[in-house]
Amino acid sequence: MNYKIIVDSCGDLTEEMKADGHFESVPLEISVDGYQIVDDETFDQADFLKRVKESPNCPKSTCPSPERYMKAFGCKAEHIYVVTLSSQLSGSYNSAELGKKLWIEEHGAKSIHVFDSKSASVGETVLALKIQEYEEAGLGFEEVIAKVNEFQQGLNTSFVLETLDTLRKNGRLSGLKAFVANTLNIKPVMAGTREGTICQIGQARGIAKAVDKMVEDIIAKTKDPREKIFAVAHCNCPNRAAEIVEKVKKSALFKDVFVVDTAGISSMYANDGGIIVVV
Repeated sequence: MNYKIIVDSCGDLTEEMKADGHFESVPLEISVDGYQIVDDETFDQADFLKRVKESPNCPKSTCPSPERYMKAFGCKAEHIYVVTLSSQLSGSYNSAELGKKLWIEEHGAKSIHVFDSKSASVGETVLALKIQEYEEAGLGFEEVIAKVNEFQQGLNTSFVLETLDTLRKNGRLSGLKAFVANTLNIKPVMAGTREGTICQIGQARGIAKAVDKMVEDIIAKTKDPREKIFAVAHCNCPNRAAEIVEKVKKSALFKDVFVVDTAGISSMYANDGGIIVVV
């Protein structure tokens, strides 16, 4: 099938997807106290986490430029799909849309569609895999778009953070609340909304109980698990991710379960020890 699936680098691709010529990652950039990091194959997670921990400031991200997306659109594929992290969290979606508009103005009509994942990390990954599934099934361009939009309505994203430092540094959590939460070892259970924003759905004392609550909640929300993929992204905590997979397999039978380590942007959001699950 002559198609290309472009995913901004917040989407944590599996090794199989990286090796598959149908997928391309377009990198965002991260700045930690002026130190610039490109979120591509050169990303060093250990060095990044060290810099974040030592900095009093929150790391900042820069989305790909419209020109960078236009470069990706220059491939020979007849059908081009773009998956970006939530437009409520980044300008990546708007940049891709502008790149599409400029490409068509300069080169003429082409079948390009940009999906706002209204998610991040493996939420983007699961959408990209669904696009491939429909393309390989022989569906037409507009059919793929309609089916993926329908699928997206049932997609759920949740996460638990080991540390609240990033939320405190970026102003989403007051210093007092962060202090109290850290002192009492309170871990919030967060989730993505249908609009692509983030909300708190619960909390627990200790990371293990918070992860259990998160997994129980997301499985309870899942209809027809045999038709769904359960995806886990972890930031430097493979054992925690493996424990989640074991719990999930005992609770429900999914079409597939996979685990990835977070790349740059997802590491920035999740921070050291963070876990993201999508189904």
